[in-house]
Amino acid sequence: MATLCRLREVPRHLLVCEKSNFGHDKSRHRHIVETHYYNYRVSFLIPECGILSKELKDLVMAFGPYYSVKDLPLHELITHEFINTFVKKGSCSALTYNTNIDEDNAAALLPNGKLILSLDKDTYEETGLQGRPSRYSGRKIMKFIVSIDLMDLSFNPASKKYERVSWAFKEKKPLRFDFLLAWHQTGAEESTLTSYFSSYRIQEHRPKIAMSTVADLQCPVLRGSELGGQPDAACSALELFDWLGAVFSHAELNNEPDSFLSSYCCPQPSTVVARASLCTVTGFILPEKICLLLEQLCRYFDEPKLAPWVTLAVQGFADSPVSWRENEHGFRRGGEHLYNFVIFNNRDYWLHMAVGAGDDCPP
Repeated sequence: MATLCRLREVPRHLLVCEKSNFGHDKSRHRHIVETHYYNYRVSFLIPECGILSKELKDLVMAFGPYYSVKDLPLHELITHEFINTFVKKGSCSALTYNTNIDEDNAAALLPNGKLILSLDKDTYEETGLQGRPSRYSGRKIMKFIVSIDLMDLSFNPASKKYERVSWAFKEKKPLRFDFLLAWHQTGAEESTLTSYFSSYRIQEHRPKIAMSTVADLQCPVLRGSELGGQPDAACSALELFDWLGAVFSHAELNNEPDSFLSSYCCPQPSTVVARASLCTVTGFILPEKICLLLEQLCRYFDEPKLAPWVTLAVQGFADSPVSWRENEHGFRRGGEHLYNFVIFNNRDYWLHMAVGAGDDCPP
């Protein structure tokens, strides 16, 4: 009976839906994109489009590169040379991989220069650093969060604070991780991550790109001014959110009686489009690249198009220590933290933001 009850449990999540216009002074679209640091998958769908424009293709192909470094000592990320070369000259992001955020030690270097550590109780006590209990610890505190401002450390290289952190990572509790790294530099390029970490096992990667054309796709009818939908006239933002999940997962939407995989069907009212372009990019994708893609999709309607709307969906790393900004993130049952823009031809947009129920509400 207990097993049956667990099977009936559905992983909960928090979903925020809002609408605005890209031309409004108080539009939050850029802030939402720029503060969602760790992006694993980016997908966009354009109804009534058989072939992507050259501008969109070129932009997608320009995503990357990013790098993986095996067994990198954590103290390498707090050296003055690294901070001055990469952290201060652009936005440098690093994220541990092959780690489970709810169980293992993990680390993330945010583009703003903050180093976030998610440590188990024993490791936390051995480092001797000051932190706070993780919100995912439960009654018995087994995980701690440590935040170190590298920009602050770099201002005074001889400070006791810097010496303490350096000693903790070099001597008291040396930590090593497999990292994903990416750097969006500002100004002339003077160094590269590959050359800087040449003494370690570093490898360059390019995001994986999948482009396809979906024929006879049944799409929900939407009205940009009606976030909650209208009975028999337009679907709601929540109905669209579920539908997009099915489309991006390549699920069948026919609700055939003999289908054992999915009984889901397109919400009503709906319309059938002859073809739709679907593009998915997978890798370690910086917010700056997504900002450019969002801007290009907004310009899609500069010339008259048959499509009434397009969508851009972004999924974060499930085992990232943060979701948006420095908000703590955990996995539990799903590990989701994601957002989606629905862009209408008059520059209105809908925005979905979702996280697991244990996370803070999206910004």
